[in-house]
Amino acid sequence: MYSEKVMDHFANPRNVGEIENANAVGEVGNAKCGDIMKMYMDIEDNVIKDVKFKTFGCGAAIATSSMATEMVKGKTVEEALALTNKAVMEALDGLPKEKIHCSVLAEEAIHSAINDYRQRNGQEPLGNQCDGCCDKCSANHDE
Repeated sequence: MYSEKVMDHFANPRNVGEIENANAVGEVGNAKCGDIMKMYMDIEDNVIKDVKFKTFGCGAAIATSSMATEMVKGKTVEEALALTNKAVMEALDGLPKEKIHCSVLAEEAIHSAINDYRQRNGQEPLGNQCDGCCDKCSANHDE
């Protein structure tokens, strides 16, 4: 059912925890399934120097959170904003159809943290940010 990579990131998640004094924090959740992801970032000179997560949810939610943090660590804010749920799924060698929403939440958590960073630094918030609270938003993602 799950790929070896999904199982590895679930059993041995990378970047778990909280960054004290993080300058970017985002939280998203999906009331439908109960998954909640919180991302913490330390961004310096437009580069994500460190990223950590706390996720309450299923194994796929933990694996996608772990993989997403690995994919944006060391990247610029713009590169991280380009991360899609499809890229997270591909990096994990796929997810079952009923778990695709977990990759959507990982993408949204990254975007939410970056939006928080932008607001803290006097920049306009990113438009059309989804908080994962309804099926309408998730239906617009590359699932």
